[in-house]
Amino acid sequence: MADQPNVNVQNSRPQGGGRNNGPRQRRDQVPTEPKQFEELVINIDRVSRVVKGGRRFRFKALVVVGDHKTKIGVGVAKGADVQAAIAKATDVAKKNLIIVPIVHETIPHENEVKFSGARILLKPAAPGTGIIAGGVVRSIIGMTGIRNLLSKSLNSTNKVNIAYATIEALRSLVPRDEWTTTKANAAKGNSFAAKPAAKASVAAEAK
Repeated sequence: MADQPNVNVQNSRPQGGGRNNGPRQRRDQVPTEPKQFEELVINIDRVSRVVKGGRRFRFKALVVVGDHKTKIGVGVAKGADVQAAIAKATDVAKKNLIIVPIVHETIPHENEVKFSGARILLKPAAPGTGIIAGGVVRSIIGMTGIRNLLSKSLNSTNKVNIAYATIEALRSLVPRDEWTTTKANAAKGNSFAAKPAAKASVAAEAK
């Protein structure tokens, strides 16, 4: 039997395991716009309600929403699961936004507010002090443009009450240009400026 010549049979599959090493075709990606507000979940509790068939368990979420500038809001809502509770609380917070007056990265004046059983004390601080607060108060202040602040939480330890007391303290702050003393000084300055002009006119008439 004649010797058959050796024939090199080349594999029809391309090298690299049949994978296409060329550039991958990506789908059309729509650029996502940056979020205007940032959400932060402060606390999640499991609550129950007694019904005819037994207990009905739900979740309660406490969420703070802010833009790290002057807008801040807090919301509380319940849901059948954690995600639903967070989504509802976020919507509530966005519907109840407040504008915080900020002067040189701190609040314009000292303020103390009592809400339900919680009492919150906020005081302005010098540059470089930082946010001296703890727990819920620090989480809420951190979502604003305030960088220097002194605070104290008194009486209650309920996180929901502390959150609403903090928001009420920020809401009741009066901007510096609306202070009564500032307006009085401005009016007094205008009256002082008018007196020399009046004296000059009287002197001109006498001549």
